[in-house]
Amino acid sequence: MKKTSTFSNQVVYTSESRIRHPLQLFRDMGLDLLGSRELAWRLLVRDISAQYRQSLFGVLWAFLPPIITAAGLLVAKSAGAVNIGETDIPYPAYVMFSMALWQTFVESLNGPIAAVGTAKPMLAKINFPKEAIILAKLGEVFFNFGIKLILIVGLFIWFQIPVTWSVLLAPVALIHLVMLGTAIGLFLAPLGALYGDVSKAIPLIVSPWLLLTPVVYPAPKEGMIANIVNLNPVTPLLVTTRDLATNGLVSNPGG
Repeated sequence: MKKTSTFSNQVVYTSESRIRHPLQLFRDMGLDLLGSRELAWRLLVRDISAQYRQSLFGVLWAFLPPIITAAGLLVAKSAGAVNIGETDIPYPAYVMFSMALWQTFVESLNGPIAAVGTAKPMLAKINFPKEAIILAKLGEVFFNFGIKLILIVGLFIWFQIPVTWSVLLAPVALIHLVMLGTAIGLFLAPLGALYGDVSKAIPLIVSPWLLLTPVVYPAPKEGMIANIVNLNPVTPLLVTTRDLATNGLVSNPGG
């Protein structure tokens, strides 16, 4: 348990579990979050600058993945190779928006794993607010989504897609989607710091996970696939975010 001396800035650690004092635990967590804001901001600026400064295409990398995926699916749909089904909005805008949401979830999942792995030497040698590295990654996730949002807004204008007041609630659902990814990432981060297999396994898991999420197709209403899709924890959050931003009607993915 962590105790702060009244007469000094010294912090004393004891063997007593902090869970035995939940109020003190949450108070310390809140203070640590507040105390890590400045460092988190500096880490965020550093990471974003490094991410785009050392890249030939810069911020275009935030646009390219959904564009390439959507282009491939549009070609396959036009050729009759895949039967996507009817969507509430024009399919190019549908798949672009859905892919942006999916990539935001994946980035929030990968963020804590990558942050802890990168900061492992610093974590072992320097005493600093550990929450800062997670907050910085969260900021990076929302920054990248903001860049993708420019493309999404452009598509909505191009296809003249009307929006309702419910679009104001879409960020709430988006935050929950990011929180889900971050929670999974935080759970895997300690294992990722010990074993490099975790970071290598994530892409192998994410690829089939995408196929079981109504990202490139509308959620099926019946059948075994519909049951699997409905059990997917990402499905209700992603579908709700998309519905609130498009038609304003929150649908039940399970039918």
